[in-house]
Amino acid sequence: MPSTDGHQPTLRGSLEAILGPVLSRRTYRNLAYLILAFPLTMLYWSLFGFGMLLGSLLSVVLVGIAILALMLFVVRAFVTLERWLANSLLTVSLEAPDDVTSGGGAAGGFRGYIDAASTWRGFGFLSLKLFLGMIGVVLAYGLVQGLTLLSAGVRRPLDVSFGEVNGDPVIWTIGTVPETVLAMGAGAILVLLVMHLANGFAYVAERMALSLLGDPVESAD
Repeated sequence: MPSTDGHQPTLRGSLEAILGPVLSRRTYRNLAYLILAFPLTMLYWSLFGFGMLLGSLLSVVLVGIAILALMLFVVRAFVTLERWLANSLLTVSLEAPDDVTSGGGAAGGFRGYIDAASTWRGFGFLSLKLFLGMIGVVLAYGLVQGLTLLSAGVRRPLDVSFGEVNGDPVIWTIGTVPETVLAMGAGAILVLLVMHLANGFAYVAERMALSLLGDPVESAD
């Protein structure tokens, strides 16, 4: 039955929809952004958590207050890095918000950073990116497993490990031609799934960045 809008799905269109992400450089930039999210967020929260703990323990003396104040600038430095990553790897173009008011002396300048909404929006982005970091780990694992299964065509026999169950390793030994065909088919499906998911979660990251990291750059007419 023809579609009501006059457009018929074609085999070429369907193949482009399925295979398009594999042939697009944008997909690999999205994937790189998501895979980098995990080590970066671990670094962020290790440094920030250590600084907050040390500052709290030493807050009875002046050095503790200084460490806690430093953590505010550390957060803003992380946000600057994240804005650069988003501009470099995602389809956004952001500039740093200009909402920090200057006051008299060091105390006034410090208060300007506390009052700035961009400080707390940036902190919210760093918190939410923990979720993207976990997604990145899953996608990286899926991609490695998919490529490993695809390699069965040239590496037979091949042992593919899928982790452990109750302490026992789960290993698929691929030795026969039917097993190789099955492994390569499963690997291709897994790689395609990872590519589509990478684009989907990168879109989520773009919405987060637009909302929390800065102001979109307006193109000149």
